[in-house]
Amino acid sequence: MRLPSVALVALISAPVALPQHLNPRASFLDVPARQTTLSSTTNPLLLAAIKSLPSCVATPVVPAPPSPMDIPHHYMSRSSGPINPAEAIATRPYADFEHRITEGMNQYLATGNHTEAHCALAQIDTWAQAQALLDYEPRSQSWYQVEWTLGSAAITTSVLVNDPTLDPAQLHRVIAWLDVVSRKDLTFERPEDMNNHHYWRALAATATGVVASDDKLFHFGIDAYKDAIKEIDPAGAFPREMARHENAIHYQGFALQPLILIAEFASRQNIDLYAHQSHHRTLRDAILFYGRAVADPSLVKPYTSDAQKVDFHPNDFAAFNFYDARFTTDGLPPSITDALQQPITETRIGGNTTVLATK
Repeated sequence: MRLPSVALVALISAPVALPQHLNPRASFLDVPARQTTLSSTTNPLLLAAIKSLPSCVATPVVPAPPSPMDIPHHYMSRSSGPINPAEAIATRPYADFEHRITEGMNQYLATGNHTEAHCALAQIDTWAQAQALLDYEPRSQSWYQVEWTLGSAAITTSVLVNDPTLDPAQLHRVIAWLDVVSRKDLTFERPEDMNNHHYWRALAATATGVVASDDKLFHFGIDAYKDAIKEIDPAGAFPREMARHENAIHYQGFALQPLILIAEFASRQNIDLYAHQSHHRTLRDAILFYGRAVADPSLVKPYTSDAQKVDFHPNDFAAFNFYDARFTTDGLPPSITDALQQPITETRIGGNTTVLATK
């Protein structure tokens, strides 16, 4: 599935179009304003989160993984049941990459350290020059991994572009690579591919669309968000996620993470997706259902008779830091508000979301 090397080099070397209607430095947050907030905060939670931040500079470079990508399926059989231990081994380089780049970006945001920003960009460029994330089978675990790692890299880059000390040539290579990877990532979608993976691919496309000023990618993300709102049923559930047997609640939350980030990116381009509704339902309805189901798993019994896994981790709630920053936690279930009382990190949506969003 690899693009011909000559064609790929041409794509990465070609100038990135910069239409005027997208602000390529808007990111999913106002970087200068956030840096000002973090530099003067007295919030104990934020101070603890900043103090706990790891360093990109202090960790080794993560080489690009072998190509073609060959990642075993997450589950041993179908879409539920025992998890395949071989998957964790195969995905270790991708997890290490995501951690290193978000660590550098988080450090730059919290401390203004340009060396950390340079480190994060150089790490992404290592993979860009290796043409990573471009050789895999569609509708495979490798394809899913692309959407998550690509999203992490694009989100990270959307913050880094605000550092004027970055190497322009390196930044250009990275942005061009993100654009190529995202466009290929979307080519395998089918009309029936409308579950959480659709939303994760959309987040990667949205973030890439912003930094590359790629209108097509950006609007794919906007449309996918609207697709998700159409899916919400009267109870607030995503029916396709409710079909995931013992993991129904987990997948409801998993689907919400990219959607909240898409809404944050859109808001910075003056598009209010949080207000978007279908059948009088908005994203908040899905958030409320998730929080209530975490506290009372019996809420999913109308969808599945399987006993629910309730091994929720604080990181499962990471995206709600952004929602809280925008709307406060008023009216949200305690299962959500309680989880936000500690520093939370999720590399697929930018790293330490307490640092990124908490007021």
